[in-house]
Amino acid sequence: MDNRPIGIFDSGLGGLTVVKEVMKQLTNESIVYFGDTARVPYGNKSKSTVTKFSAQIIRFLLSKDVKAIIIACNTVNSNCAIELRELFPELMIEGVVGPGVIMASRATKNGRIGVIGTEGTVKSGRYAERLREIHPEYQIFSKACPLFVPLVEDGWTNTEVAKMVIATYLNELLEEDIDTLILGCTHYPILSEDIQAVVGKHIKLINPANETAYQMGLHLLQENIQAVAIPSYHFYVSDHKEQMQDMAKMFLGCKTPDVIEVDIEKY
Repeated sequence: MDNRPIGIFDSGLGGLTVVKEVMKQLTNESIVYFGDTARVPYGNKSKSTVTKFSAQIIRFLLSKDVKAIIIACNTVNSNCAIELRELFPELMIEGVVGPGVIMASRATKNGRIGVIGTEGTVKSGRYAERLREIHPEYQIFSKACPLFVPLVEDGWTNTEVAKMVIATYLNELLEEDIDTLILGCTHYPILSEDIQAVVGKHIKLINPANETAYQMGLHLLQENIQAVAIPSYHFYVSDHKEQMQDMAKMFLGCKTPDVIEVDIEKY
């Protein structure tokens, strides 16, 4: 058994949706979360820059003695997860793309799957690539939805404005007869009710956070490094710690403990 924490990071605060699922499923595991709020968003940055930023964050998390890492950022997963595993070969690293692909492949009946996310995630084509590794006949339809993040962060969920924006982005996907839609950004599950209202109940929404937490639990079990202690949760950002404190209730359903700002460039 191993009571060291799990490290979770994102380009901003959306990764708190993954934190919530890990807290729910892995009830004995401690968590160290880092949100790169000074340099968000990652979706419009180059692969080399995203890799550099992510490596700095992992080095910071290692300084907190984490036993494993969850990359909660879809852009990082889609662009440089392979490179990060090569840079840190001894570290257990789980992402959200693989688990999201597993969930979508289980859910689809007609093999027509939609993927929404940031520009970086969509341009990478990583979800489509992984889905076709499972079944070459899958048809994948992707759409970048850059306004979804500000809708969440500015508190416009469960409004007609949100539904109008969602419909504008997703109408072309609906014309493709998709039966499954991957929410390929950690902010998007906060919009689940609005998205479901627009696309209809016949389309299954995939929140990769659910399977990500489950897969991490399996890895910990296989390696015999599950925790048995009362968990602790620590939250770090690179800027705007007040914003995390303000938004924690939306993402986690509760207040976070103290949030600490870190000069991530030192790592």
